[in-house]
Amino acid sequence: MASAALAGFGAVALSAVASHMVMETSANLMLRDAVQMQGWHALAVLFAVQSGAVRAGLAFVVGIILFCAPIYALVFFGLKFTFIAPYGGTMLMLGWGLLGTSAFKRR
Repeated sequence: MASAALAGFGAVALSAVASHMVMETSANLMLRDAVQMQGWHALAVLFAVQSGAVRAGLAFVVGIILFCAPIYALVFFGLKFTFIAPYGGTMLMLGWGLLGTSAFKRR
């Protein structure tokens, strides 16, 4: 739950930063996409943990970090670690798969 709260807080804070910064359009779009992905998956972490799908929640947390952090590093600091982002996207998809399979295990 703490990870979900931290991810949600970060999404709101970064959204505020993005709305007040003047930056090129492509950087702003990348930042908005990363913030949106972080915000939605903060809710997914919360739901997964509350429903007992801890592995799914962990996959979401790792996915948020691996997907969003490289984009934030590029937008704010010009650091190019974007080759890591696809691994984050894969972890996010794995999280959804684990969440789905946890529903079948409960039956």
